[in-house]
Amino acid sequence: MYIYTCISIYVRTLTEKKYTCKEQVMASEKARHFAEKGNQKDVAAYTQNYGAHREGISMKEVADYYTEWANSNRYEVDLGPERYRGPKIATDCLCELFPDNREGVKILDIAAGTGFLGQELWKKGYRSIDGLDPAEGMIEAARKKNVYTNLICDFMSEKKLDIDEDTYDAAAIAGGMGEGHIPCGALYEMIRIVKPGGYIVIVMREEYLEHVSDYKDKLEPLMKELELSGHWIKLERRIVPKYSFENNGVVFIFKKC
Repeated sequence: MYIYTCISIYVRTLTEKKYTCKEQVMASEKARHFAEKGNQKDVAAYTQNYGAHREGISMKEVADYYTEWANSNRYEVDLGPERYRGPKIATDCLCELFPDNREGVKILDIAAGTGFLGQELWKKGYRSIDGLDPAEGMIEAARKKNVYTNLICDFMSEKKLDIDEDTYDAAAIAGGMGEGHIPCGALYEMIRIVKPGGYIVIVMREEYLEHVSDYKDKLEPLMKELELSGHWIKLERRIVPKYSFENNGVVFIFKKC
């Protein structure tokens, strides 16, 4: 009875939030999987995370949603390391790129959230970390971590940020891609603010390459176009298992020309 009660509540929640039929089926199947494992906390956390990625959500709505989530003091519980491995994966990638002398490496944590990635980087010896996030609630939570040199409340988009070009040795995204999140066109801005020879690391859910309309048949073709036009070189594309809520992730690593 518990399993079907969880699923019923979850699907009703999705329906009330006006998700599409396709999304409801996909989400309810995931909820069924979690419910059958008997972990209602996972079901609740998955529901909360799904709300930030619902079809048609705007960038402003995303920022407002994350602020509310951060202020509820549930975000770091819902997306703890047992459910979300993005920051750990991104940190491992950066540590391979910078095996030593990390104190002087300047990194921009894009879609920094409450500071998960910043914390992981700090543990590995990085000391020049800036964070960018459009949600004021997330920025305030990240500030309390005391690992960021600067925190910038703004969207990563096609719009030019108040950041000089060739500023960072690396820019990293862990979990910032999704519906209503970072658009394809933001790749140009990432390239602008990273130094020649610097790196851009993107860690995201693999299924978003197909399920997010802004990415489907657009994101990877643009990545390839930027490589052919001499903006960057792709160093790696690999699938990582159990990136988030047991979904596979995909890692992209580029080096700016």
